[in-house]
Amino acid sequence: MSEPDDTVWLTARITATETMIVAFENAITALAAGAQSYSLNTGQTIQMVTRSNLSSMRLQLQELETRRDGYMQRLHGEGLINVRPGF
Repeated sequence: MSEPDDTVWLTARITATETMIVAFENAITALAAGAQSYSLNTGQTIQMVTRSNLSSMRLQLQELETRRDGYMQRLHGEGLINVRPGF
C-alpha cells in the first residue's frame, strides 16, 4: 500500500474500532448499573448480553483499546517494524 492508502485505511480502522469501544462501554455501564440484559450493537453485529457476560466484555474492551492504540501508533509512525534478513 502507498502512504496515502495506509492513512485512509488506518483512519477507517480507528473509527470503526472506536465505534465498537463506545458500544462496549455503554453495554458494560448499563449492565453494571443493574440492567439484566443489553442489546450490544457494535456496528457489525447485534447481540443480547447479560450481566454474566461482563468479565468477557471487559476483556474484549481491553483488546479493542489495544487494537486502537496499535492503529494510532502505525498512523503516526510510532509502531513496531518487523525486519527480517534478506537471505
